Amino acid sequence: MKINTVSIVGLGALGILFGHHLSKRMPKGSLRIVADKERVEKYCTQQVYCNGERCDFHFTTPEESVEPADLVLFTVKNEGLKNAIHAVRNHIDKNTILLSALNGITSEAVIGEAYGMEKTLYCVAQGMDAVKVKNELTYENMGMLCFGERNGEVDSEKVRAVATFFDEMNVPYEVVPDMYKKLWSKFMLNVGVNQTVAVHESNYGEIQKPGPARDMMIGAMREVMLLSEKEGIPLTEEDINYWLIVLSKLSPEGKPSMAQDVEAKRYSEVELFSGTVLELGEKHGVSTPINRELYERIKAKESSYN
Repeated sequence: MKINTVSIVGLGALGILFGHHLSKRMPKGSLRIVADKERVEKYCTQQVYCNGERCDFHFTTPEESVEPADLVLFTVKNEGLKNAIHAVRNHIDKNTILLSALNGITSEAVIGEAYGMEKTLYCVAQGMDAVKVKNELTYENMGMLCFGERNGEVDSEKVRAVATFFDEMNVPYEVVPDMYKKLWSKFMLNVGVNQTVAVHESNYGEIQKPGPARDMMIGAMREVMLLSEKEGIPLTEEDINYWLIVLSKLSPEGKPSMAQDVEAKRYSEVELFSGTVLELGEKHGVSTPINRELYERIKAKESSYN
């Protein structure tokens, strides 16, 4: 199994970041950005830029008949996943590998239900400090993609194929044996950093230094840690410390996606983060007051948009 063709659906921060990186290393047409006709027209008219460079993307619409891709990368927001799954239907056959860089803990199951879990690797994106404003993306740290099998197999045919391809393309990555725990760990990070920076309308610099914002972030993460024990995927303070080290290396001027959404007055993934935490808290009888505050403050911001 060798990866020669890649389709990316979702041209947000991650889609642009990895799309631009791959487009400079793959033959024209071997990398395809899947988008509806209206979006393609907008991208072609306004152009898309990454760190000041114009992106040279090859676009395909969902209706086009194409050769199936060896790898499909989902980089949409959670609310766009259903449409994205439908959009790539012509890009998938029995040998296609599916990789989701979405936030949260459910996208792999949703994609697997549609196309088969045997095609799907679990994945999280971490360590990037990308900021997208309109059609321009800037970043200092590219971060990496962590991926692996749900069952912990580190040398499956799919894992080897993706690892070999990423080596060839110079894409930073890590093969993780316990990917479901990694998924929960990244969810814990997002619950803390995405929501806290959004509420404080600040950036990574605000949570890299001691103070109320950093305390709020860590407190929100600890609530997820308590819930993870109830769900049978026990996270620890060691997992929190790991993410604090990762955050310390990001550009202080960078900011997570939810903070960018609030700044642009877009509706955020708050239901995916604190919304999920509150539901799990009620399910297990665990108090989650910090996430309750974050949820209410973000909802209050969003209610002012109209």
